[in-house]
Amino acid sequence: MSRAKRKLDHIEHALSSGQERTHGFEHIRFVHNSIPDAFVDEVDYSSEIGGLSLSSPIFINAMTGGGGERTKMINQQLAEVASECGIGIAVGSQMAAIRDPEERKSYEIVRQTHPNGVVFANLGSEATADQAKRAVDMLQASALQIHLNVIQELVMPEGDRDFRHTLTRIEKIKDAIDVPLIIKEVGYGMSRETAETLASIGVQMIDVGGFGGTNFSRIENARRERKLSYFDDWGINTTSSIIEVTEAAKGISVISSGGLQSALDVVKSIALGADATGFAGYFLKILMEEGQNALIEEINFIHKDIKMLMTALGASSLSELKEVPLVIGGSTKEWCEQRGIPLDRYLKR
Repeated sequence: MSRAKRKLDHIEHALSSGQERTHGFEHIRFVHNSIPDAFVDEVDYSSEIGGLSLSSPIFINAMTGGGGERTKMINQQLAEVASECGIGIAVGSQMAAIRDPEERKSYEIVRQTHPNGVVFANLGSEATADQAKRAVDMLQASALQIHLNVIQELVMPEGDRDFRHTLTRIEKIKDAIDVPLIIKEVGYGMSRETAETLASIGVQMIDVGGFGGTNFSRIENARRERKLSYFDDWGINTTSSIIEVTEAAKGISVISSGGLQSALDVVKSIALGADATGFAGYFLKILMEEGQNALIEEINFIHKDIKMLMTALGASSLSELKEVPLVIGGSTKEWCEQRGIPLDRYLKR
């Protein structure tokens, strides 16, 4: 099967399978503030990750590219939405364009359409430093995402099987590029041990890519004759991943992704310690089923709702939001307790 055909298959399976919605945000509750000292019009939700200034805590996360005209059209539409809403956008893995120059246009359209915005380049952890520089140059990118998707590759019939020297390649890429580096999981979450390892080589941004959104194991299993179903429930949910990473690496910018669909998911992510949030499957579904205007309207509603929620909590900035008290229950609490991660710091703030 060609890489382009596989890209299109991924889109179709992602749309048909939907999102797990087992991300853990239902386990996070705010302690109500009856006297919030805040005003909706004065709420500032701008953020900074790895030295990059973001006007919004949400961005369109990596989805596609390299599938010919159809993925070019999707990326163009997403970039038009990002430009209209003033948010960042990431492309899918650019390895297709590295190997086949004809596919470059399906990625380059993003920077052409969003010339002054934040744009993230993207490659897998198998990439070399030279390929990373080419991916960044292709988009005049603001940052580079290196995605970690071991489980997806193992389930993918034609996927990688050798993951040796990944950390060495990441370190070489970090030293070779002149833009910030984001290490991104792809739906399986991030542990504190992994975060500590990445921090030890100077990584400054981690996208937790938690379990609970698009399930790439199920997508790849749908393409297999013999299913590897034991990977379908594999991973650390999004809320537990945020807690794990923030516990392990205090100086790292944390991005929350993995099943986010609402302003409440965003606000809970920030309160747990994230600095920004990535939306992928949810936005793709709206775009493909309802169109660009519907997606623009939804993003505008999310922005308005973030301000409403922050006002209710008495938080006029994201730094203040990170100080509001939380009660954590359910499987997120159970996970953290068994992992020896104290949760009282969230309640006693």
